Amino acid sequence: MRRQGHVPGEIRAATKESDTRGEYGECDAFMDTGREPLWQEEPAVRRRMADPVRTAAVRAVVIVAVTLVQAMVAFLCTLAGSWFAFPAVLCTVASTVVATWAVLDVWVTRQVWVQRHGVQSQPSSTARELRRERRRVRRQQRREARKGPSRIDRAAA
Repeated sequence: MRRQGHVPGEIRAATKESDTRGEYGECDAFMDTGREPLWQEEPAVRRRMADPVRTAAVRAVVIVAVTLVQAMVAFLCTLAGSWFAFPAVLCTVASTVVATWAVLDVWVTRQVWVQRHGVQSQPSSTARELRRERRRVRRQQRREARKGPSRIDRAAA
């Protein structure tokens, strides 16, 4: 992760005030000009894939890439009229089946992982507080229903 306000060496050397250094060797004059840093860190939009799913995805990408290379070799050998065209086409067909299986494996692995581990959802504090309040009201109603009429009410009747 990059420190906020860090100035790379090339930019630091290009500034006129490059001889004034701060605590970390940065150019304080450059940071005080009010300019924004070259980029800002943003939180990830999506969560990281689970390890088994990522492993299956990497495997699928490698297999698909090899299959595409084989298909190109088969195509070029066919155009050239080479004897290697027929075996290359057979290997490409087999690789296509394997690549399809690898892509399906990513999907199945993801589904299995989600089913086993579930989605970790954390409701907002507002929703949690509303549920607590509803539970309190329900408990109070149950207590009152269990008590029934009090002794004073029975004696008066």
